[in-house]
Amino acid sequence: MTTAKEFTLAELIIAAAAEAWRGEGEVLATGIGVLPRIAASLAKLTFAPQLMMTDGEAYLVEEPVPLGPRGDYKPKFAGWMPYGRVFDNVWSGRRHAMVTPVQVDRWGQANISCLGDFRKPKVQMLGMRGFPGNSVNHRNSMFLPAHSKRAFIEGEVDVVASVGYSDKRFPEGARRAGGDLGIIVTDLCVMDFKGPDHAARVLSLHPGVTFDQAQAATGFPLLAPASKHITAAPTEEQITVIRKLDPHDLRAGVIKGNPPGARP
Repeated sequence: MTTAKEFTLAELIIAAAAEAWRGEGEVLATGIGVLPRIAASLAKLTFAPQLMMTDGEAYLVEEPVPLGPRGDYKPKFAGWMPYGRVFDNVWSGRRHAMVTPVQVDRWGQANISCLGDFRKPKVQMLGMRGFPGNSVNHRNSMFLPAHSKRAFIEGEVDVVASVGYSDKRFPEGARRAGGDLGIIVTDLCVMDFKGPDHAARVLSLHPGVTFDQAQAATGFPLLAPASKHITAAPTEEQITVIRKLDPHDLRAGVIKGNPPGARP
């Protein structure tokens, strides 16, 4: 495969985020948001054809549905997927979602609910939605478009909306459940929480980004990669698939200024 000569940061992130589903088997892949959705679709069309995907309504599809206006495109339905079957996958752990919280802490707990005091929030967002149950029952990866100390905060997130690795959030004697995090992809790097005692560690830095930059933008300690590891650039094949999945270039509006993938 030929590495693309030119690619945007959004396309680099899509290729990196697709790796979240490598080796996952026949699970329901749910990418929430433009880049995670393209990433899940890219995974299915390249190295993970066994992934299950829906049309966003009530049907499984043979191939991912492109974003935006579709003209005369007709989804290739593969089966009925009402909420009951979705929940069967969720509760049995056969789902892997990629979500975009606004806050993440050192324990991998995420906040999609509100900022500030829960009883009198400064900013109201989604609420909890299904995040607590999802994070208990199946793996979740994350995408954060602006890596900063406001996103990766020093203390605990304002509202713990998803299960992480903090022991204090589990009642004494309670069975420890959930907290299976995949990868965290940002505009600076790829991370996970699989260091000692679930410490956050950098798996790769995007081209032109240093570990010190990533650490300075994070409110808690990061473990550096064992060796210099740069996030792999997308291939020409991947770029072709990405353009097919996103014919209206909605990905260009996700990262401010739509910068190139290789920064000076």
